[in-house]
Amino acid sequence: FHPDRQTYWRDHAWLAALAMAAGMVILWALGNPHVWTGAVGGLAAIAIRAFYVASDEMAARWDLTEFRLLGPQTRAVRLADITETRTLGSAVQVITRQGDKHLIKYQPDTADTRARISRAAEAARAAGRGG
Repeated sequence: FHPDRQTYWRDHAWLAALAMAAGMVILWALGNPHVWTGAVGGLAAIAIRAFYVASDEMAARWDLTEFRLLGPQTRAVRLADITETRTLGSAVQVITRQGDKHLIKYQPDTADTRARISRAAEAARAAGRGG
């Protein structure tokens, strides 16, 4: 599962809009006469973050094998240990029996990603595969 660049930038555009609105509301509530600076600050904060981490986020890759879900930074999740998968915006959260939680971020079709992982996990449990 590879992250989708368009989904990444769309998510950051939404974050920027929320940060801009929040900054303006906070400055307004504090009585600051320069409320517009909250929008500039919110946009700048999210834009800097988006450009700074884009290369790392776009390099993150998850591979689904017969026995495991392999992720970035040597993450390995046994399929038989996956107890739940959920969607969180453009991410799919994988929860294991041990309580570990992993996010597969910036997926263009979270329903498909979730379904593929869930089917593989169910098949692994049914077959008694350890891995």
